[in-house]
Amino acid sequence: MKPWIHLDTAQMPDGGGDLRLMRRDTEFSIMAGSIELMNSRLSGSEEALATLAWARLAGRPAPRILIGGLGMGFTLRAALAVLPADAQITVAELVPAVVAWARGPLAEVFKGGLDDPRVTIHEGDVGPLIAAAPAAWDAILLDVDNGPEGLTRKANDSLYDLPGLARAQTALRPGGVLAVWSSAPDEGFTRRMRRSGLATEVVRVPARKGGRGARHVIWLGVRG
Repeated sequence: MKPWIHLDTAQMPDGGGDLRLMRRDTEFSIMAGSIELMNSRLSGSEEALATLAWARLAGRPAPRILIGGLGMGFTLRAALAVLPADAQITVAELVPAVVAWARGPLAEVFKGGLDDPRVTIHEGDVGPLIAAAPAAWDAILLDVDNGPEGLTRKANDSLYDLPGLARAQTALRPGGVLAVWSSAPDEGFTRRMRRSGLATEVVRVPARKGGRGARHVIWLGVRG
């Protein structure tokens, strides 16, 4: 087996530690310490984050979608594949180096997704975009950290607590969807989603395309 090659290191804000971009042959990995946050061979659940949310929006015209977390672009690419030509997609990425990786060593993974005219990249925290305006988004897709239980950045907790969920609900248009990705179940977060007034469904999806192996969790909350 070929060895992993260290391509680059990025500093997360607020003392969150380092992210390392690794490559082994055609496989890429983003690591936080000894923990793998994402791998280019495991895209199934990130893609489902976009496709499951859109399936619940009933094909509404000119949708506005906010994605929290660029990662390796799997959610973005899946959204581009299903959304109409008049869609507007804003992707908020906190770590500028991740955007640079998308245009550099990870360009073959992104397959030109950042150049799609429907896409706007916001280098910064997704939280202020959620709080900026009421009824601004048809869907908010959060793939931030490792899920509702913050792993790399404690400040991410404010997206997943009750006040954060209230802000997300306010930011959605009627019938809009808040979709949240996680590597593992979290019953406490399920209860908070339902307490916030969102009609909530919990879906287990394969991490890898094809349905075998580990399964991740996606929460889908619809604003009434």
